[in-house]
Amino acid sequence: MNKLQFLLTSILTSFTLLIIGQEPTVESGAPSTLELTGGFLELSTNNFQLNLVKASQTVASLKPKNEPKFDYTPYELLGNRDKDGYYHLGDINFRVKKVKDTGWTQYSSALKRKTVIPLELDDKTILAAADLSNTFPNNMPVRIIRLWKKQNENISLNFEIENTSKSTIEIGALGIPLIFNNNLSNKTLDEAHAENVFFDPYIGMDAGYLQVVRLNGAGPVLLVLPDQKTPFEAYNPLLDDPTEQDITFEGFHEWMVHTKAYVENEWKNAVPWNKPSSVILEPGEKISYGLRFILANSVHDIENTLLENGHPVAVGIPGYVLPQDVDGKLFLKHTQKVSSINVYPKGAVLITEKEESGNGWKKYSIKGQKWGRARITVTYEDGKEQTINYKIIKPESEVVADNGHFLTTKQWFDKKDDPFNRAPSVITYDYEKQEQVLEDSRAWICGLGDEGGGGAWINAIMKQLVQPDKEEITKLQDFVLNTIWGGLQYNDGEHKYGVRKSMFYYEPGQMPEGTYNDSINYKTWAAWDKEHSMLVERSYNYPHVAAAHWVMYRLARNYEGLVDGKSWDWFLDKAYHTAMAMVEMAPYYSQFGQMEGSVYVNILEDLKAEGFWELAGKLEEKMKERALHWASLSYPFGSEMPWDSTGQEEVYMWSSYFGFDDKAETTLKAILAYMPTIPHWAYNGNARRYWDFLYGGKLSRIERQIHHYGSGLNAIPVLAEYRKKPDDLYLLRVGYGGLIGTLSNITQDGFAPAAFHSFPSTLEIDGISGDYGSGFYGYAVNSATYITKHDEFGWLSFGGNLSQEEEVVKVEITTAAKSRIFIAPLNLWLTLDAGQFKTIIYNEKTGSVEVDFEPANEFTKNAYLRILSPDDEHKEIVLKNYEKNERGLFVIPLKDSIVNVKLN
Repeated sequence: MNKLQFLLTSILTSFTLLIIGQEPTVESGAPSTLELTGGFLELSTNNFQLNLVKASQTVASLKPKNEPKFDYTPYELLGNRDKDGYYHLGDINFRVKKVKDTGWTQYSSALKRKTVIPLELDDKTILAAADLSNTFPNNMPVRIIRLWKKQNENISLNFEIENTSKSTIEIGALGIPLIFNNNLSNKTLDEAHAENVFFDPYIGMDAGYLQVVRLNGAGPVLLVLPDQKTPFEAYNPLLDDPTEQDITFEGFHEWMVHTKAYVENEWKNAVPWNKPSSVILEPGEKISYGLRFILANSVHDIENTLLENGHPVAVGIPGYVLPQDVDGKLFLKHTQKVSSINVYPKGAVLITEKEESGNGWKKYSIKGQKWGRARITVTYEDGKEQTINYKIIKPESEVVADNGHFLTTKQWFDKKDDPFNRAPSVITYDYEKQEQVLEDSRAWICGLGDEGGGGAWINAIMKQLVQPDKEEITKLQDFVLNTIWGGLQYNDGEHKYGVRKSMFYYEPGQMPEGTYNDSINYKTWAAWDKEHSMLVERSYNYPHVAAAHWVMYRLARNYEGLVDGKSWDWFLDKAYHTAMAMVEMAPYYSQFGQMEGSVYVNILEDLKAEGFWELAGKLEEKMKERALHWASLSYPFGSEMPWDSTGQEEVYMWSSYFGFDDKAETTLKAILAYMPTIPHWAYNGNARRYWDFLYGGKLSRIERQIHHYGSGLNAIPVLAEYRKKPDDLYLLRVGYGGLIGTLSNITQDGFAPAAFHSFPSTLEIDGISGDYGSGFYGYAVNSATYITKHDEFGWLSFGGNLSQEEEVVKVEITTAAKSRIFIAPLNLWLTLDAGQFKTIIYNEKTGSVEVDFEPANEFTKNAYLRILSPDDEHKEIVLKNYEKNERGLFVIPLKDSIVNVKLN
């Protein structure tokens, strides 16, 4: 039984303990029951215009007063969503039972619409009130009053629940649907960016919140906070809403306050983010829950707005994915003092209290002790609980080494008689079955093509850029020269340099009997035949191959004895021609930004460094044509999908390169709209993607993916922008969260999955490697150590352990590559094409910088150092006693011991 079958069986078994109190009856063409013809209640505060459907008192429209044409909710779809079963903001879901019973009964205000009973209450803060009894069965044991209130300039939604039965009852689940306008169906990109929102949860109990951000990244940002005691215990997908989920609609979710009934049933095979809870109500007892809605001016202002509204805030440095050798920091601020801190599992994290800043920030040191998920629970004196979820991983160098070993052993495919000529290669792997994936109804998955099938070998090759290994490189060189070149990539004829869509295909009439497994459904559009698999029209395949050639060039050029099959210039030439072939042979999709498309910027820079000016000129000309096209568009983020989050990487990099700064800024704002910083490892720096489990995963469904490859790719432009704006700590936190998030899902033995499943019924990695490799590309080209000084938090390091003695700051490098350092106060960017940094020392008073280099090894006799200031990339920096080579790199001869170099 596979994982999906196991989960489905478990869920069906669990439902024997669940009594459905209201049966869903939604059908296609069902009659309108929301009674929109009855009109609306028009309510307002200084910050909001709130319109309620008069019959249901659910939200029809919620607009910021200063943007009256923009609606956070899907008002435009109200006429299509006016039937039973469709959720609206203002609905409530819950499960209840008598304390002595075993089965839960489920209720929802959305399932059977009937006019609510309006109430007139003697409270001037109440905008609207209603008794919801009509919407529930007569035998329901509770009465629910819903209140819309004015809170100063803002709005709150409150529910008062009373036990009207004669028995003691337990509420084991309670959810408040969060219905905002994230449905992009039938929208142009311009319309979607102007009209729609994305939302991200901080599932942090009483400190939790939801941020609702416009696709264009502009303010104001809507924040949904708990009102009264309404902890954000879980974030549950509303899969029973009839609105069809697809690539233009991720679906709606609900804010879960209590989850015990779910954990006992549908979620019993998952480990929840927070401890499940329920509440006991005696006969006649009441309890209240609520959410409040406030506005922040921009994504940068979210945390300050939370603090201004008395909400606890946590800031983790360098984030919430914490390697075991990194000294993390945690800053907490609230109006109340911390009364206790607990860790689950016990001993997973070591927390040590440090000094408090003058502005009320409490500082703690955080040290990961045990690999895996960890939850810190902070309890404040006012009784509020805040949970901060960490993922503790091995030191980055160990994670990457384990990953490389797994890829070139368990995923190494060398079957000589493979009928599809895929050997040798690094192929897709099924971690649940512990076997290579040699057949799949999606041709690319086992055909080394696309992201879903190329992900494994992209991962393996990019790993060598970070951490070269001779044995692994020997295998991968064989793969590049014999499987890519002349196999996946044409090496002659009219399609020379073109890249095939897949090496696997479904042609039972042409292949030997037994080639295909009868248990696999090949009657799908994705089971390409041979002719289809041989096509070169898909541009998205080209950056992978270009990156493979480029990495081999870098290894051959900068190290001794790692590559011996071809010369360095042979590989660089192939990288160039692959880039050009993409534009010439796949022109339609080439108009869009490509995932890993930033590799073309790197190839161009290396062509120029090598003095290949003619080739560089041709490549630059082709790429400028694309950038000019993007500059003509308001939102140049199209792809084969109606909306996407992977083209922004290349669009930003080329826009920035060619000086289209306004388009680079537009791109960055769009990225920040779907890539938040949140005190939770799963969502911090997590770039939105919710459909690629269909194309690159095993458990196939529409679902927010946790650290899918978009995290690593979108970190590239965010961190590039940070190096231009080194005072903007927000950018560094977001970008670094995406960068290190790339490593978060790698298992202890080195398997890298497509992504992590966010549904609370799963909360586990996907079963196959799928399209992970594109994300590792982002890590490989972008991993760096950042050193900055913050007005509130003092000296900080990301990717290193910082110590300070008076004005001298010292950082021990902890990244796997140890090849890039950015010193924010100096705006100084140090990168290595070979060699490794060990330590960097910065004197704040004198501005002097010293660098210690790791000793030489068999393949690395020299370190090749590049020194740049993003403000002035052409600034000439002299390094005493060292000369530049023909490529403009300082040559640092290495020794058997540490080499110290003074930069100024």
